[in-house]
Amino acid sequence: MDFKRNGNISEAQLVALKNWFSRYVRSFDAPDPVVRQALALKVDYSLRVCDEILNIGGKLTLGDGELRLAKAMALVHDIGRFNQYFLYKTFVDKKSADHAQLGVAALRDGNALAVIDNQASELILKAVSYHNRLHIPEDEGPACVFFTKLLRDADKLDILHLVSTYYYVPDSERNAAVELDLPDAPEVSDEILNTLLARKMVRMEQLRTLNDFKLLQMAWVYDLNFPPTFQFVYRRKYLERIRDTLPASDGIDRIYAGLMSYLKEKSGSGS
Repeated sequence: MDFKRNGNISEAQLVALKNWFSRYVRSFDAPDPVVRQALALKVDYSLRVCDEILNIGGKLTLGDGELRLAKAMALVHDIGRFNQYFLYKTFVDKKSADHAQLGVAALRDGNALAVIDNQASELILKAVSYHNRLHIPEDEGPACVFFTKLLRDADKLDILHLVSTYYYVPDSERNAAVELDLPDAPEVSDEILNTLLARKMVRMEQLRTLNDFKLLQMAWVYDLNFPPTFQFVYRRKYLERIRDTLPASDGIDRIYAGLMSYLKEKSGSGS
């Protein structure tokens, strides 16, 4: 799959973007340890998504220029989170602003993509803009759709890695920013159960509890795109680990069984 005609990033251009990223992040340095921790979390997360997008892209036989383009998207896809937390002290979009659009604004206002050609810049901006939407706009071209799907897969892979470990840490070490400030109540909303039993995607505004959020994260397998991504989720046992932190429930058991069946099929792992 060759998208080089739509934008090819050199190593020097990627380094320039990395330098801009570092300068931009440092501009939010603050003495408050809570703020520092939250923003450090997002830096580490962005770098891990870079690793994941290369893991997936490498198995899709992308060229070096395409892999650099994908890595550039991964590096800056959540750049809007920094200004979001600085302004609103939350990572919850519905309580503040759409972090993807804040990210596009930060990239434009900071001339972050000035050294990158227009076609590649446009792909990066669109991938950032679309990475958190429920659906990618249907009228976009094949290169935009491909790279946005690649970014969305890498994004989900890293979040699944993070939460499948995070949900096991002691309460004293929990971070409200990771939990989107949702209450850690024992129940799961009926609306969430019914939506997932119908194999429909859950919207963020439907979430009422942390358990709702866990189910939404598990159901991301219905929104994955590439065989390597399914294989990584299956082999790393992310769904099993999250399921073990949820309460016993016939409805949850049915949802989990459906998710695992779908995951095995898409990953080529058989029955």
